[in-house]
Amino acid sequence: MSKPWPVTLREDTPGGVVVLRPLRRRDGKVWSQLRAGNAAWLERWEATSPLTGENRMTVASFSEYVRTLSNQARSGTLLPFGVELDGELVGQLTVASITYGSLCSASIGYWVSEHVAGRGVTPTGVAMATDYCWFVLGLHRIEINIRPENGPSLRVVEKLGFRDEGLRERFLHIQGAWRDHRTFALTAEEVPGGLLARWQQTREG
Repeated sequence: MSKPWPVTLREDTPGGVVVLRPLRRRDGKVWSQLRAGNAAWLERWEATSPLTGENRMTVASFSEYVRTLSNQARSGTLLPFGVELDGELVGQLTVASITYGSLCSASIGYWVSEHVAGRGVTPTGVAMATDYCWFVLGLHRIEINIRPENGPSLRVVEKLGFRDEGLRERFLHIQGAWRDHRTFALTAEEVPGGLLARWQQTREG
């Protein structure tokens, strides 16, 4: 088995070269600019604390944030990727809640800048991360949880063929209230050739 972390994944696509790689402390300026410039695009979908109301992406310092994520990655519970398109940092994809034993599962969350939405960046990133979880980490199930109102994210799982497993009522706290989410999932047996290969075939078709 390859070393689980750090790892860099790359795929050439019709829309450009998509890369998943570890977030770095020197990404701080660009990352902060992306977050600020996409506040209206992103904040309505992101989890907040029911105690403080703060967005989970609010951090005292980016260096501290990266250090915390890196420690979790080394412990094997999280994979925090920066998303690049043609060498430009355009978002983030996180594989979280990595669990082994009888479950062998993880969840994927993501965000990308609005200016690259619709170019296949997110589906490609999700497919690459899913294949890594299945074929390198040996996981069995990947899930993605999405608010029913989040059209762009729903299109991602639709394009990739994730199964809709139904509604989780009051699943996450977002913008001052507990919000319903739909759960989508795939298991390794459903896509034996890998999700990235199936996504590529879908795009070519």
